[in-house]
Amino acid sequence: MGRGQFLLLGVAVAGAGALALVHARHREAPLVDDALAPVAAASLPSTSPPATSMPTSRGSTLSGALGDRIAQARWIAVGAGAWPEATQVQIEQDVGLAREVLGERGVVLFAAGADAAVVQVQRPGGERDPLGSALADLFAPRGGRNAEYRAPNIPVDAPATAAHVLDALDLATSRSGDPLLVFVAGHGDVGAQARANTVALWAGSDVTPEQVASVLEDARRPVRLVVTTCFSGGFAELVFDDADEASGPSPQLHCGLFAAPWDLEAAGCDPNPERAEQEGYAMHFLEALRGRGRDGEPLTLDVLDYDHDGVIGLLDAHTRVRIASTAADVPTTTSERWLRRHAPSGGPLAHVDLPEEDAVIEALLRRVGLDGRGAAEARLAEAALAIDAASTAVEQAQLDEDAAFRAAAGELLARWPVLDDPWHPEFATVYRHDREEIARTLAASSAYAQYLRARERAAAAQLALTDHEVTAAPLERLVRAYETRELAGRLAAAGGAAFERFEGLRACERARP
Repeated sequence: MGRGQFLLLGVAVAGAGALALVHARHREAPLVDDALAPVAAASLPSTSPPATSMPTSRGSTLSGALGDRIAQARWIAVGAGAWPEATQVQIEQDVGLAREVLGERGVVLFAAGADAAVVQVQRPGGERDPLGSALADLFAPRGGRNAEYRAPNIPVDAPATAAHVLDALDLATSRSGDPLLVFVAGHGDVGAQARANTVALWAGSDVTPEQVASVLEDARRPVRLVVTTCFSGGFAELVFDDADEASGPSPQLHCGLFAAPWDLEAAGCDPNPERAEQEGYAMHFLEALRGRGRDGEPLTLDVLDYDHDGVIGLLDAHTRVRIASTAADVPTTTSERWLRRHAPSGGPLAHVDLPEEDAVIEALLRRVGLDGRGAAEARLAEAALAIDAASTAVEQAQLDEDAAFRAAAGELLARWPVLDDPWHPEFATVYRHDREEIARTLAASSAYAQYLRARERAAAAQLALTDHEVTAAPLERLVRAYETRELAGRLAAAGGAAFERFEGLRACERARP
């Protein structure tokens, strides 16, 4: 079942009263050099070694003056890819903006550290060997070949490995104090269930919601998470004990705001350093916190203060993303996750003041040119059909590309068996001695020409799918806002501890950073 079919199911179920939007796990296509345009998100396929979850090592990797600073920190900002090819400059820029906006008493954990030249920056029109490029794109397509690497331009306190991140969380929550804000930018991947989702960190390491829950088990101050990665909504499972819905509510109240639900991607990993060309949750969110729009233009308080409390809080900034983002993101929160677990599927409604949902509904109805929930659900159903058809087209185009690759690769390897392995001891000799004949063979090969056409069709199909997802995103946000408002009303009518926890989560999310 494709994402479009899941959306159709969600809209149908919502109309019946259960109000559950469910999303498929669409994965982004691998990057090649020609596709170094904005990367749709943080589940970046890689030819590098796989990430592996690391166990929590309480307080063992950070000590001395840095450890003391972390223990007293107001905020921690984390940014990384698993390897250089996934450490795009936008991640660095977002972490730098977080540092600027959040102010004093913060700590930055980034990639391989302050001096490591691992930040990927797209370079304009770099010179490449045409034959080498053709062989690389045929046998080993990957991002980063049209990019250069440099050290971070932002102050960095330590590398962003899984061990460092978990130890920093442990140190920073080991003393009583004001809430700790943790900002995370980078890539994520989806697990078999939400608590098994991961955020990719340096050197192929990663962390899961379950690991974070384990570290926060003994936390002596509340934690507010802001995670901008793909599948970041998996960290909303922190509302449950051990990040496990079956274990009941967490004994402590931590909250979070996320760029996407547990099973959807998010934008925000672009190697293009031009901020005007980028899109992503962090840009809208962080600029809103300091009273600005995505491009840094000043906005008045009445535009951003959605709960009318006189300040711009975390949930205000999150609401701004939901309204203003042009990406395919569908942001979510811990309070939304709590509602979808505890709100009755039917029964009476009580009034709940949710000005953020009201603002999203008003703004997005105007943006998509609709006049109510029914029209939004109908339009979303249409978008779901288009996404499903586009997903099918992508799958077929990728199958066609795979078949064309096998024909073209087989033709070349039948004559030059080592061409697909540049590390083979004979490769350099073969490439140097036979390069003109290899180039002539490629130029005359109908199989290779068919492969190039198939690759172009696959790229076009992926772009078409992305366009449909971007079109659907404001509709999904809109329907989700209606859903949240109704579920909150049902939970309020039921009352009790579950509604009190919802109000506590919402208050946590509304706080200033």
